[in-house]
Amino acid sequence: MRDAAVALIHFSQYLVIGYFLALNTVYLVLLTLAGRTIPRLARRRRLTGLDDLATSPLTPPVSIVTAAYNEEPTIVESVRAMLALRYPRHEVVLVDDGSRDGTFDRLAEAFGLVPVERVRPQEITSREPVLAVYVSTHSVPLTVVRTHNSGKADSLNVGIDLASHPLVCMVDADSLLDEDALLTLAQPFVADPLHVVAAGGVIRPVNDSAVRHGEVVEPRIPKGWLPRIQVVEYLRAFLMGRTGWARLHGLLIISGAFGLYRRDVLVEVGGMSADSLGEDFELVVRLHRHLCEGRRPYRVEFIPEPVCWTEVPDRASVLARQRRRWHRGLYETLLRHRRMLLRPRYGVIGMAAYPYFVLFELLAPLLEVSGLITVALGFGFGIVSPSLAVLFLLAAFGYAILLSLLALLLDELGLHRYRRLGDLAAVAAAAVVENLGYRQLTAWWRLQGWWASLRNGTPVWGEMTRSGFAGTTPLDHGSHATVPETTPGADRPAAELPAAAPEERGPRH
Repeated sequence: MRDAAVALIHFSQYLVIGYFLALNTVYLVLLTLAGRTIPRLARRRRLTGLDDLATSPLTPPVSIVTAAYNEEPTIVESVRAMLALRYPRHEVVLVDDGSRDGTFDRLAEAFGLVPVERVRPQEITSREPVLAVYVSTHSVPLTVVRTHNSGKADSLNVGIDLASHPLVCMVDADSLLDEDALLTLAQPFVADPLHVVAAGGVIRPVNDSAVRHGEVVEPRIPKGWLPRIQVVEYLRAFLMGRTGWARLHGLLIISGAFGLYRRDVLVEVGGMSADSLGEDFELVVRLHRHLCEGRRPYRVEFIPEPVCWTEVPDRASVLARQRRRWHRGLYETLLRHRRMLLRPRYGVIGMAAYPYFVLFELLAPLLEVSGLITVALGFGFGIVSPSLAVLFLLAAFGYAILLSLLALLLDELGLHRYRRLGDLAAVAAAAVVENLGYRQLTAWWRLQGWWASLRNGTPVWGEMTRSGFAGTTPLDHGSHATVPETTPGADRPAAELPAAAPEERGPRH
């Protein structure tokens, strides 16, 4: 019996080691693809024709749609920053999602809002009716819509329905965009208006950076280790993961904090799913499914240059809720669209991207936690040799640290966002520290979110308390959260959550 137990532990260890080697090798392939893309984009930066795009009458107009919930401290500066983006023609459609503070009052005072009669097209349905529509008397293209509280996705559907331009950019109300971010993200639509249906940009943590008048004037590395490690996560997720998958035409995620879409395609698929915890992830998967099933040629792009800045959690309790929610949204989306798995009709999405998310995103925390427990027990009882334990640590953590450092190097060579040597050293240190407790904690939190979904438990949003941007008004409000990988939505009281996602009919995979 003991020999059988030893053999089983050794087999499981080699299985987990092989899994992590495969996982990190996939990351290395994605990083290599990104490494061929980002430097080329950096070299072409001066020749991209943004000035021509900014003045051309042929540049397609954009509706910036955002949902706000209790954003009183920063909503005016956020809207001013959106209106001030360099773009030839764009409007801002802000949906006040039943805010309980002075969000609307601040907007009304700052922009001279007056009510208007506006016929809603009803091309996209929503759970809650529109209470009133307001426009600004200050000669700025701002529309503010008031609704009962119904969640971020449902509010965005209202904004998309009322958007008047052919391109829709969805932005979190508490996010900050670089001045040329919208122009840069619109480039693929200008180059190929018939086939490009969606495009996403980079999200970066703004904690402790210098911000003035809604603009990040000096990017800095956060002072706390918790947000500092998240800088590393965001670098890997965006510069390595999404850039690489976009090169393979297999991009499944566009962050809800900053994404640009063709409005007609959004209407075709019915807008955002109001009953999904990962509404932005689910939307992109549904777009792929809809267009593949219609056998229509299309492209979903990722541009690593435009940047959207957002504040990330600096407390473990808030981060735990966020990661549980992300993994639950990941599981529910993969379950809902499980018919795409390993189906050739869905091309790269069905045969590569979808299996990757099942094997290396959904199952990763389960295998990581079980692998650590097995190694610890086996080593403690003298079953696992020190050499096998070292091999596990190298495959699981050493390889990952190397990839994080390579992603940092790619960011520095291609984009050069952080200009101080101390900032680069701090990020490099965070890439190492991440594996000394943080990674294990997030794996455990993700498992908890998965288990809650399997039990069909009620998700708890809590409140996203923010400490504020350096040099600006502090933030301490319930806010729509941002995601590095599967961005599921807003931080809200549990009583205001949408119903659980209905399971799609059909066999389980």
